[in-house]
Amino acid sequence: MGDGLNLPRVRVETALGGFTVQVHVDKAPISAEAFLAYVRAGYLDGSSVFRILNDRNQPNDEHKVRTVQWGWYERKDNTLPIGRPPHEPTSVTGLRHLRGTMSMARRGTGTPGSEYFIILRDEPELDFGGRRNPDGQGFAAFAEVVEGFDTLERLHERGEDEQFVRDPVPVLSVKEL
Repeated sequence: MGDGLNLPRVRVETALGGFTVQVHVDKAPISAEAFLAYVRAGYLDGSSVFRILNDRNQPNDEHKVRTVQWGWYERKDNTLPIGRPPHEPTSVTGLRHLRGTMSMARRGTGTPGSEYFIILRDEPELDFGGRRNPDGQGFAAFAEVVEGFDTLERLHERGEDEQFVRDPVPVLSVKEL
């Protein structure tokens, strides 16, 4: 994904280490700016890594993926610093779900919020037209890991037989560099 532009970078520090993402405001401006608004508001500090998808905890899924999901799954006050951004599919951005891509999680079209996932291998079924999401709209890719992939691998190793981990890993801080 990287093309050498001077794009914003964000550092995510977890209790197991940190990673840095480069945010593609150039290709995915809607998703990227929504994420940066959450970062700048300090909204993601104190969230967690709460869901890890691996081959064993998706027994009935035809299209298994390997992801680490973080952010606010169920925030008690349920407020967002900005409204929910519209879905920005890969058919519009040209980005693809390649190893290290970060995307906005969603349940249905138009439901992204403050949950993000990073993929640990190429996952074309997450792109527009892919079969991982029943509506075929895929997920909104907007950033890529540029440092700290070893932290994501450590986080992924904590995957269990259930997708939602018993002991979520705290996200200590999320800061723009």
